[in-house]
Amino acid sequence: MAEAALRMMAVHAHPDDEASKGAATMARYAREGIAVRVVTCTGGERGDILNPRLADDGNVLANLTRIRREEMATAAAALGVSHRWLGFVDSGLPEGDPLPPLPPESFALVPLAEATERLVAEIRAFRPQVLLTYNEHGGYPHPDHIRCHEVSVAAVRAAADPEEFPDAGEAWQVSKVYYDNGFSAERIRAIHDALSDRGLSSPFEDWLQRRDSLPRREVTTRVACADFFGQRDDALRAHATQIDPEGFFFAVPRDIEREVWPFEEWELAHSTVPVTLPEDDLFAGLRAAESDR
Repeated sequence: MAEAALRMMAVHAHPDDEASKGAATMARYAREGIAVRVVTCTGGERGDILNPRLADDGNVLANLTRIRREEMATAAAALGVSHRWLGFVDSGLPEGDPLPPLPPESFALVPLAEATERLVAEIRAFRPQVLLTYNEHGGYPHPDHIRCHEVSVAAVRAAADPEEFPDAGEAWQVSKVYYDNGFSAERIRAIHDALSDRGLSSPFEDWLQRRDSLPRREVTTRVACADFFGQRDDALRAHATQIDPEGFFFAVPRDIEREVWPFEEWELAHSTVPVTLPEDDLFAGLRAAESDR
């Protein structure tokens, strides 16, 4: 079978989200010869500089929009994926009590139909069988992440209907939709216990003490991708304004991670093909069907 006939699209809110949510999975499938495309809804223009080493860098402060675009290009190359910008403006993360209103041009405030049509055009042009995005809570409650979920769900439905957005290309049915599930309770406990057994500090100590905060999402699919953790880490480091190379995402020694939890996890949200759960392949049920075409 020509695996190039298989295609995967990951829809993310900001540049750097693709590196912290399923990056090793994408790198694995790209290495297999499957076409993988990341679509980023916003440019991350209002993101804070989260790497303390760059927080006071005048060049970064003055050119954040351009730099984040360059970071995204470097990350995509590290993962071996193609990339498209959807073209909306970062809403920022509102803080305070009460929360301040979002800036008027923010992605989270754009009419749903407008954003949906743009993503429909991307889906119909690329024709992915598998689409990755966030759950209804956005993974965490950033307004752009929640909007990304809403737009993704609406676009998958509309892309299959030739009467919806007829100027956005020929209709295409996405076969499977998955939500990122990067921090399952089982993963957190397994890695925490492995670190504790070795006398090492765990980045999940506070999470486990606040048990009500542990994720409660269903895991339907585990993709073995330890061989691609290095590419994931390269993609993370590419987003130098957002990722501290000595921070949270690098707190677990990679040899321990490979041994204890060599997977990335997903929640199957929608499928037009028969499935048997749990899965170990996002293209389960699709490979044979595609080879018959």
